[in-house]
Amino acid sequence: MRPTTALHDNVVDLNAIIHPGTVFEHPRDVVSHPSLSLSEKRAILASWASDASAIASCPSLRAPEGLKAPVKIDEILEALCALDEGPRHPPGGKPMRLRPVERAAA
Repeated sequence: MRPTTALHDNVVDLNAIIHPGTVFEHPRDVVSHPSLSLSEKRAILASWASDASAIASCPSLRAPEGLKAPVKIDEILEALCALDEGPRHPPGGKPMRLRPVERAAA
């Protein structure tokens, strides 16, 4: 006989991943949700950012089923970046292109 699992033990709200608009109003709500793991937040935001949620006449907007107002793709991507907690522009600046060695010798 298998033991039963607790209600909060490793259970993911599949509705939040498939239809994030029915559970969350904005991507920042996903980021600030206290009981979701990092991977669950990524899955929800990735689902929200997918082309399946795009508005045909305006592809930069996403309107998943159940959402009251469309959200810009940039807001979803910013929420994904916020999960990384790293700098938006890493140090080091713009990469410099070096001249080819063969050309310098000629």
